[in-house]
Amino acid sequence: MKLNLINGAWTEGTDAADNINPADTSDIVGRFTRASAGQVDQAARAARAASPAWATASPQLRSDFLEAVAQKLFASKDEIGRILAREEGKTLPEAIGETVRAAQIFRFFAGEAIRVAGDVIASVRPDVDVDVVREPVGVVGLITPWNFPIAIPAWKIAPALAYGNTVVFKPADLTPASAHALAEIIHESGCPAGVFNLVMGRGSVVGDAIVSHPEVDAVSFTGSVPVGRAMAVQAAQGMKKIQLEMGGKNPMVVMDDADLDTAVPTVLNGAFFSTGQRCTASSRIIVQSGIHDAFVDRLSAEMAALTVGNPLDAATQIGPVVSDKQLKNNLNYVDIARGEGAEVIGGEQLTLATDGFFQSPAMFVNATNDMRSSREEIFGPCASVIKVADFDEALAVANDTEFGLSSGICTASLKHACEFKRRSQAGMVMVNLPTAGVDYHVPFGGRKGSSMGSREQGRYAAEFYTDVKTAYSFAG
Repeated sequence: MKLNLINGAWTEGTDAADNINPADTSDIVGRFTRASAGQVDQAARAARAASPAWATASPQLRSDFLEAVAQKLFASKDEIGRILAREEGKTLPEAIGETVRAAQIFRFFAGEAIRVAGDVIASVRPDVDVDVVREPVGVVGLITPWNFPIAIPAWKIAPALAYGNTVVFKPADLTPASAHALAEIIHESGCPAGVFNLVMGRGSVVGDAIVSHPEVDAVSFTGSVPVGRAMAVQAAQGMKKIQLEMGGKNPMVVMDDADLDTAVPTVLNGAFFSTGQRCTASSRIIVQSGIHDAFVDRLSAEMAALTVGNPLDAATQIGPVVSDKQLKNNLNYVDIARGEGAEVIGGEQLTLATDGFFQSPAMFVNATNDMRSSREEIFGPCASVIKVADFDEALAVANDTEFGLSSGICTASLKHACEFKRRSQAGMVMVNLPTAGVDYHVPFGGRKGSSMGSREQGRYAAEFYTDVKTAYSFAG
């Protein structure tokens, strides 16, 4: 059984649960202990005790430590990638790629650990010096989702440690194996006791205990909109710094002048790869009328040709849905879209050689932007296709959503590309690229209901994981 890591010691929880392969429910990936609220208290107090020494440690020490983690991740990419594919359902190449990305993130922040900059600013008063410096926030609680079970933990843990914070980390209850493998590497790389703590379990127990704990100074959460909103209220009551990455209903616009050889694979990737289980997935495909029919015909054919199957099979392009609950949710939205008047192409539950949660990709043609299936996040391989007359209508439909994470446009027009980048109400905008798929060294985040707080990733991560101190000195 895999255990929690509290104050440098592997610790058994109060109960345990099996981690089940969604492609083959007879395959148990592992058995993982679950922490109690009392164990979260132990972890938070251990993180507080370890905080002063880690905050004042040499930047070179922190950098070397993070580089050691990166090297071990690179060396273990095939083994961890296989674990990830079994527990989450990503295809093996996607899972190995995600593990490599986690390693790249740790390597990036190994460099950032020795590049924490400040400012020396001239005072408006004579004989006064002003220094502006960044200092660690303190103890940070990190709560991550199941869809990227090693990359998202990496892009929270690495900057937290790089900037001198201590960590209490809760991975998703559905996918603890990848996160546990990362925790083992962090521990084996010489992490001091209490600096990094892993507490696995249900969000209603472990997550709530982290957010409400008085020793936790800041919380970074990636997950659903309802949980994120409740967490924001809870964090505000405790006067905690909060960072939330939540849902998306991301538009991909296809203009009449788009190259179909570019647009079709771009949309296919953004909407359906990773089983559509990406917050940046293209779930609203907004197509100009002149190219609409040809685009739908090509995309339907390409979608039908995708191979759904076991993620460890080299021929598989789309793996299973992560759980039975998620599969039922997806199939319910297929019924909703059909009941709302959309023509549903695909979207059936599939019976394959193993007992798993398989679904064919679904496209909702003749959809409108006011349908539930076009407004609510499904988080599966389902996308609405909405016909529009021109660029102005396409932009208006793209922005008509409570979310604002990612958006995209396929066009050969420089004018349309520039105008869309300028006027799209999203935190990330893609031109002739899938809405899903971002670099690790630049900011990640959205607007409106998708995000709250400062951006993740890249140098912008310092905004959340550090506090700014302004120091005045009289030199007269």
